[in-house]
Amino acid sequence: MGVYSVDRLMGEARRLAAEYRRATGKTLPISNEIAISDAVRLLGLEPAPDDAPAGTDAIGTGEWAGEAIQIKARALFDESRSRPRIGQLALDKPWDRVLLVLMDASYETEEILAADRATVEDSLADNPPGENRRKRGAMSVARFRILAEPVWTREEGRVRDEVWDNQRDE
Repeated sequence: MGVYSVDRLMGEARRLAAEYRRATGKTLPISNEIAISDAVRLLGLEPAPDDAPAGTDAIGTGEWAGEAIQIKARALFDESRSRPRIGQLALDKPWDRVLLVLMDASYETEEILAADRATVEDSLADNPPGENRRKRGAMSVARFRILAEPVWTREEGRVRDEVWDNQRDE
């Protein structure tokens, strides 16, 4: 690939996006491309081929071998001021698992969470009657955290071979 490596270009994209936000207070629509690049690199996934169905950003390897994976991104700037949401899930597209890549204000990945399609659809089906979020595939970051399992963290790297329990002690 030309003179620059993809990792170097992504690093520069992170820097420019963070500087742009500091200068203007607005975000550049680049977080999802950074998230896809990071998820593929950090989790050892295969990039989706050009002819992959819409809604498929990567193909699973290892325990997720052959799975179509949708990747969503969220840069968290000041959680105390808002209830961040993830981008619309493509419920009408064929995918098996969704990853949420959470980034800090410098667009550096802090955590990657994963949920299978059945879990996501069951959660959206639990919305009260008349609520339109299921159709739109809309969900808050907080809700996704409850149903997903952490698969990578900045502190620990790849999270594996552990029994994970999302039930909170009460």
